[in-house]
Amino acid sequence: MQESIDTGRAIAQGLSRNRLQTVTLLDAIAEHRFDAAFGGARRDEERARAKERIFSFRDAHGQWEPRAQRPELWNLYNGVLGPGEHVRVFPISNWTELDVWQYVAREQLDLPGIYFAHEREVFERDGMLYAASDVVERYPHEEPFSEWVRFRTVGDMSCTGGVRSRAATIEEVVREIAATRVTERGETRADDRVSEAAMEDRKRVGYF
Repeated sequence: MQESIDTGRAIAQGLSRNRLQTVTLLDAIAEHRFDAAFGGARRDEERARAKERIFSFRDAHGQWEPRAQRPELWNLYNGVLGPGEHVRVFPISNWTELDVWQYVAREQLDLPGIYFAHEREVFERDGMLYAASDVVERYPHEEPFSEWVRFRTVGDMSCTGGVRSRAATIEEVVREIAATRVTERGETRADDRVSEAAMEDRKRVGYF
């Protein structure tokens, strides 16, 4: 119950568990002395990620500084890293959400059911639908109700919302995404709504 209360307070203050995730990530990179970490971030997800390079340079503290990024001149790329420095590598950075789903459709990949429309208990906060759960504290006026939703992105349930949808197959999801004009994080991630620079601020302290 205390965890639920703490989570609710954090969300009310515009925070999430990203800080804990960041510490764990940086500790693992330091312990194993990795030169690179691969991720699935894409430029179309959010405006700070649009600034990313495919090779995203991070300093000895895991911090990201857009002005310190190196040009993507592949024949001249400077791959030298100093002690403790590393890069984050985003090989599908130029893919869009539609590209990802078209690839899933072509290869007929199996995905968790949460990515497809299903009926579940949700509550609404600031225009977003959150899964009703004991680990996310609700305010008194936030009554749960049943709705058909799917999740465009899967993350911490305290800051990740679903979207109203009846798209229950890969083909239906592809058609739905082709018609939308709102990015997945813009529509479903509360931690990106804290400020216009929310993602950039988190990345500056080591977030993936």
